Amino acid sequence: MRILGISGSLRRDSYNTGLLRSAVQLAPVDVELWDGLKAVPPYDADDEADPAPAVVELRSALAGADGFLLATPEYNHSVPGHLKNALDWASRPLATNPIRNKPAAVVGASTGAFGAVWAQAELRKVLSAIGARVLEEDLPVGLAATRFDEDGLLADDELRERLRALVDHLVASVDDRLATAA
Repeated sequence: MRILGISGSLRRDSYNTGLLRSAVQLAPVDVELWDGLKAVPPYDADDEADPAPAVVELRSALAGADGFLLATPEYNHSVPGHLKNALDWASRPLATNPIRNKPAAVVGASTGAFGAVWAQAELRKVLSAIGARVLEEDLPVGLAATRFDEDGLLADDELRERLRALVDHLVASVDDRLATAA
């Protein structure tokens, strides 16, 4: 089983990347973090026949995964444009895209009190439109500057347990999908 983690933050010391790195430690299976988001060019349908190498890499990483864990910051109460852009590339063609029918979970951290809840809702909507099987649970990590340790990992025990439960649910959803496909 392979879970692919994608952070919607490009910042070097990103709390959202820290959430994913924390999930790697807590997960009962391997979680691979994909960090090529910054190289994905703006979506252009004219480039679909010969996409940029970063788009090919993104689609390949998604196709090789059995499920997804996405962490999003909140920019102006929504998903960062570069994350949405990558999902636009990944969604083509809609009927056979590499996300379709695969389980996905969404988490998010922000320095504000609400923990990127609006961005998480928007991201779940986009993933559902693409055809992912999106888990309803979320994990808002508000006041993120106080929730991570000096290594950038989630330090709050309650939030770590909630992250572990969410990842366990994602893994169970992937198991169910793989068993059904077999």
